[in-house]
Amino acid sequence: MNLGMKKAKNHIMNQKKLYFFLIGLIIVGLIVGILFWFAISNEDKLLVTNDLTNFFNCIKDGDSINYWGSLINSIVTNLIYIILIWLLGISIIGLPIILLMITIKSFIVGFSISSIVAIYGFKGLLGAFVYVFPHQIVFLLLLILLGFYALSFCMKLFKYLFLKQMINFKEAMRKYLKILLVSSVVAVVISLFETFISTYLIKLFTLLI
Repeated sequence: MNLGMKKAKNHIMNQKKLYFFLIGLIIVGLIVGILFWFAISNEDKLLVTNDLTNFFNCIKDGDSINYWGSLINSIVTNLIYIILIWLLGISIIGLPIILLMITIKSFIVGFSISSIVAIYGFKGLLGAFVYVFPHQIVFLLLLILLGFYALSFCMKLFKYLFLKQMINFKEAMRKYLKILLVSSVVAVVISLFETFISTYLIKLFTLLI
């Protein structure tokens, strides 16, 4: 266990610039998403308010929730996001799209937080918390990890094709496939939490509004 922790620590320290870049990218996306509420028109705010109100009312009326349908939808959505980023890592042109996808996801989380707080006031702080924590935060952390390996693989491929640097492609691909497997398993766990536990916590929140 200590050896594994030491290897992980050394890995992060050796690649800290790329990790810090991805973390910074997510922070920027969150901040822009939070501030975006103040930039949209009153008509758009009304649409968002109606959507959120309908969402919370649907959760409050638990009998109308299709849990298994929601679970499948969540799993498919998360896996598509994971697999797409992974596949983009195999192509050199995928690098900017990976960064864009990570930024968009963090933007959505930030906008969701600001929207709930703006609509429900002080109570909205609790609503925003149960809406994004911990599954949305864990998914963002997962994107940092997956994004790191996707960008690293992308850069290795660039060096191999254009700079003629030799790499152990078989070993690199094996590790990259392992990251896909781990990310997929975590994504499924996130979907399970979001569907059954987060929905229950949100239902408790709806009793306050």
